[in-house]
Amino acid sequence: MVEKTFKDEATEEKGELARLERMSEEHKEQEQVLFLEEGKKKKLKKEAEKAHKRGVCYISRVPPGMDHVKLRQLLSQYGEIQRIYLAPQNSSSIDQGNDNNKSRKRGGGAKAQAYSEGWVEFASKSNAKRVANLLNGEQIGGKKRSQFYYDHWNIKYLSKFKWDNLTDEIAYKKAIREQKLALEISAAKRERDFYLKKVDQSRALSSIEERMKKKQKVQQESGGELSVAPQKPPVCRQFPQKKPMAERERSKPQLSKDVLAGVFGGS
Repeated sequence: MVEKTFKDEATEEKGELARLERMSEEHKEQEQVLFLEEGKKKKLKKEAEKAHKRGVCYISRVPPGMDHVKLRQLLSQYGEIQRIYLAPQNSSSIDQGNDNNKSRKRGGGAKAQAYSEGWVEFASKSNAKRVANLLNGEQIGGKKRSQFYYDHWNIKYLSKFKWDNLTDEIAYKKAIREQKLALEISAAKRERDFYLKKVDQSRALSSIEERMKKKQKVQQESGGELSVAPQKPPVCRQFPQKKPMAERERSKPQLSKDVLAGVFGGS
């Protein structure tokens, strides 16, 4: 009996130790999760503070052949750049003066992507303002062999404008474009279904006519009389029309010349 009691106490102690170890592990995991959440919050706070200090410049015209890399190379010498976004140009509004791309296309070369406008985010607002005031309306310059040498900067600082505003606008335009595309696809599907329905109807009618012709041919060959279904007389609708002016003037009652002479000249 004494041995059993010792064994029971030992097993109870082991179970209590295991329970305490599990509780300590769970507590450690909770502490790690809280620590990670606090670290994320701190990072987000720092990013928000940095984003508040940043400034955005708008480029109303992007020279033909310029892309993100070349634009960053040109503007990075004036200050630290965070992000760049260039809006692709539509195929319907391609610049007519882009002779280089046209000649390259005729020669079989790859056509460069054209951009209509762009946004550049600088690390500080003061730097963005300084760059906009310094470069707006000025010649891009650089090496004379560069294709941007004679182009001019069209850049403006956007006050109280953040990069989040740009991303929200892009997402909104994308949603509208997808909605329009879905409507166009549904309209095209309806037209296709209507066309296929009419095709099936025409095939069914043509097959009925072919069967009728075969039946008539068989009856003619057998010498039997054709049982032609009585046809309905064609409906001719008549609509009242106005008479021409000449006929209306003829139909008006006119006074005789004797009566007119008696009234006006027969005093």
